[in-house]
Amino acid sequence: MNFPYYSVWFNENQHSGGHGRKLTNMPRSPRLHLPPTPARPGESPDFSYLQLSPAGAVPRPDVNVRARDIGYLSLELVRVLDDAHDAVGPWHPHLDAAELQVGLRHMLLTRIYDDRMQRNQRSGKITFYMRSLGEEAVSVAQCMALRPGDMLFPSYRNQGLHIARGLPLVDMMCQLLSNTRDMCKGRQLPVMYHSAAQRLFSISGNLATQFPQAVGWAMAAAIKGEDDLAAAWIGEGSSAEADFHHALLFAAVYQAPVILNLVNNQWAISTFQGYAGGEQRSFAARGPGYGIAGVRVDGNDFLAVHAVTQWAAERARIGAGPTLIELVTYRAAAHSTSDDPSRYRAKDDYAHWPLGDPIERLKAHLIKHAGWTEERHRSLVEELDAQVTASWKEAVTHGTLADGPRLDPDLMFEDVFKVMPPNLERQRAAMHAERSDARWRK
Repeated sequence: MNFPYYSVWFNENQHSGGHGRKLTNMPRSPRLHLPPTPARPGESPDFSYLQLSPAGAVPRPDVNVRARDIGYLSLELVRVLDDAHDAVGPWHPHLDAAELQVGLRHMLLTRIYDDRMQRNQRSGKITFYMRSLGEEAVSVAQCMALRPGDMLFPSYRNQGLHIARGLPLVDMMCQLLSNTRDMCKGRQLPVMYHSAAQRLFSISGNLATQFPQAVGWAMAAAIKGEDDLAAAWIGEGSSAEADFHHALLFAAVYQAPVILNLVNNQWAISTFQGYAGGEQRSFAARGPGYGIAGVRVDGNDFLAVHAVTQWAAERARIGAGPTLIELVTYRAAAHSTSDDPSRYRAKDDYAHWPLGDPIERLKAHLIKHAGWTEERHRSLVEELDAQVTASWKEAVTHGTLADGPRLDPDLMFEDVFKVMPPNLERQRAAMHAERSDARWRK
């Protein structure tokens, strides 16, 4: 693929006053540059722009190394699983078979849950949904690499975090239904889960707000002398928000014990990642610019994601500072149930994604090295499918979009003020009077 101005050739024979090589293919006058999109509908999928490193090739530094000395980690791609399904290289986390099977189980449950909720939305049972198809290793492997006391600040495509932390599927489904068991009491959009018990911060529809919030939480934990760290997730498109830069600046200045995860799934709805700055430099390279360690990792490699997250967590816990992790993955499905990717990207592009599917890669590794079988895999899928079905049957007993029971309208006046102010008291009384009058008229 030829990306204009994406690559710059140097003329070896010409020099500019002895101060460097002269660029020979640059435009001779200022021009507005539009980042190229690799393939549009009707074209063949093209991932030749993707910079890859061989599995096992990237060195693993000590956790206490200075950020300025490991700039290569933000440009290379940490990988552990090779094409033969072997775990190779210095980042191999050496997880035992039982741990890997737990990871496979969490990823499969996430995908089955996603598929069922997608179908429920299409049949009108819920209003909206967002799948994480192809990105399951990001949430599950990272969650498993962290401690239960670490505070997580998810984005809207991190349902694997909630599943790996043990949040009941019924609770998640009730949030989607906005019924009487809705953890958000009807005040949030679907998929905006939270759980104080599982240390999962409220998801926000305002992009990137969780980044500075996570840094602030980590700073507070450091002030209190706690050993817990914070971790946050955003998409690469959200890195264009000012909150992204505010978070990196504060994390760098105060050396906050935080892991800032940027999930580069190549698309911000219909906008290719080049428009967020990914064409000129990796997103992880923004870390060293602030004095923060930046690591670029294969987001579809469960072992690599676990290893890099564990490295960053240990680094934070010993006071060596924050880490910005770019997880290179691919959004295999639509952005949401309101999106149609066939209008802006090539058909069947995920089948050509060079880093494969995270579930299939871990499954193949387990079959080769840990006694896993196709029969055991099918049995697990059936078990998890039955679990999702049973959870949905229980969730709808607490109310559906069409039938009761329904949330108490009084809830809209609660949880804002410790003592309800007079104006809200008057509004609530007016609502009660209006509802009583409506019932009397019937």
